Amino acid sequence: MSIGHGPRQLALALDHAESFAREDFLGGPSNAAALALVDRWPDWPDRAVVLVGPEGSGKTHLAAIWAAEGGARFLSARTLGDANLPAAFATGALVVEDLAAGAFDERALFHLLNLAREERAFVLLTARTPPAGWPLGLRDLASRLKALPVVALSPPDDALLRAVLVKLFADRQLAADESLVGYLVTRIERSFAAARAVVAQLDAEAMRQQRPVTRALAAELLRAQP
Repeated sequence: MSIGHGPRQLALALDHAESFAREDFLGGPSNAAALALVDRWPDWPDRAVVLVGPEGSGKTHLAAIWAAEGGARFLSARTLGDANLPAAFATGALVVEDLAAGAFDERALFHLLNLAREERAFVLLTARTPPAGWPLGLRDLASRLKALPVVALSPPDDALLRAVLVKLFADRQLAADESLVGYLVTRIERSFAAARAVVAQLDAEAMRQQRPVTRALAAELLRAQP
């Protein structure tokens, strides 16, 4: 994609470390219930709960905050069938990330939930959609998942989206004035994933053109997108 005629520069794809510390979590109305759940542990409505939200909404960050507090281990949903479940519960707390219908071993998850109940362990499940709507083949698992408390993360409001954009720019050591942030808030999809994407694109384009990250550059970038 080309949106300007300035001098070209190779934009290196550098990783930008993201902190999952409690103090770096940006709270707002969209995630207040989920943050309250994490903060009230171990006083949960059930020893297993489901945290639901779209990609980039903060599920992993919240899970990391809880894991640091409760000593929880992490397990990817896709590896459930190969996991040593008794060992996974060694600390009495477990995060199972990215559950999605058709993308995990149903019997392994059912065994995990049963084992957690026997061990009186805590389990935090994360998913993009509520499990009640999943087409599961194992009826006992479907019943068990429907009975679990679900806490949802909703799209951020303007204030939180602004704060997220400011933090994302700061993480890349980019100065972002109010005109740029305000412009982006009204023109990108209302999600953390969209905020991350547009900041990364602006950073890369600014490097390529050897220009500062400004509202004008953002306008050019967004106009060039389909």
